[in-house]
Amino acid sequence: MWEEIVPLGYRGSYQRVRAYLREKRLSPDPVTARPPSPRVVTGWILRRPETLTETEHLQLKAVLVHCPEPDALTGHVRSFGQILTERQGERLPQWLDAVRYDNLPGLHTRAAGIDRDRDAVIAGLTLPWSSGAVEGHVNRIKMLTRQMFGRAGFQLLRKRVLPA
Repeated sequence: MWEEIVPLGYRGSYQRVRAYLREKRLSPDPVTARPPSPRVVTGWILRRPETLTETEHLQLKAVLVHCPEPDALTGHVRSFGQILTERQGERLPQWLDAVRYDNLPGLHTRAAGIDRDRDAVIAGLTLPWSSGAVEGHVNRIKMLTRQMFGRAGFQLLRKRVLPA
């Protein structure tokens, strides 16, 4: 092993590698890899499956085998992502029913929020129109009023908004 790692840049002695390997061989604890952090697993779940590397795909599979909740969560998140990106709002009621069926309290809260505005969400997921431009203007006007510290009246706000 020492002969293999020296060309890779290792500057330690042969005895150091030998002592390290002897310690590992005699250790009663098996050598295991650290589990991935929740943030890393979340990233794997939120990304499209085809963009995961082979290693990431295998690691995600290993995590999902050991715990059934993230497995169900992964299915729901990916199907919602497909509904969102492919503008398939008509599939939303089936997705909400599937989420309610599983025991995932975090998703139940999200589903209840979506269900309160079901018609608006379905329209947003199916219709080609967007209120993004209007929201941008509202955001800009709010920024201008914050810059004036709320002290300017409507006339000054109007003079600042209309020329832009």
